[in-house]
This record gives sequence, C-alpha cells and structure tokens, in this order.
Amino acid sequence: MFVFGNFLIAFAKVLNIALTLYLWVVIIRALISWVSPDPYNPVVVLLRQMTDPVLRPIQRAIPPTAGIDFSPIILIMSIYFLQYFLVNTLIQIGRSLHGAVM
Repeated sequence: MFVFGNFLIAFAKVLNIALTLYLWVVIIRALISWVSPDPYNPVVVLLRQMTDPVLRPIQRAIPPTAGIDFSPIILIMSIYFLQYFLVNTLIQIGRSLHGAVM
C-alpha cells in the first residue's frame, strides 16, 4: 500500500502547485481588468480563455454589485478551500497508507 500512498502524496503536491498557478492567473486577470487592456492582446485573450469557463458560472450566480465583480474573490476563496481541505486530506490519506511521517 505504500506505493499508492506515495502516489496520493505526489498527486496532492502536484495538485497544490496547479491550484497555486491558477490562483495567480486569476489574480493577474483581476488586476489587468482594472486598467482596461486591449481586448485583442494575446496575453489578455489567454487569461480570459483560462479563467472565463470558471468565472462565468460564479458571475451568473452572483452578478456584479455596484459595478464590482466579486467572482474572482469567490474563485480565490474556493481555490484556498481546495488547497486546505482537498490537498491536505489527500496528503493525510497518503501518509496513513504509507505508514511513515514525512
């Protein structure tokens, strides 16, 4: 079972890195939106393509209030929740299967 435990720990660490990178993509997109960038800029297009599929459902559920879009904040809090709950849970399961404290 230690092999599966090691796999879970490795998967959790890679997931944590991916979530952190996506967190920064969301933050950069939110910051760029404040300066009204060129919508045809390749960086802006890439950021929107990476974040719109996740932000749109949140925007539908919670529309902008007084011109402020809270969807990036909610997404950032969701990413932190996944990091603290899911990643840590996977690591703890992996450690219990591994049988050693890392």
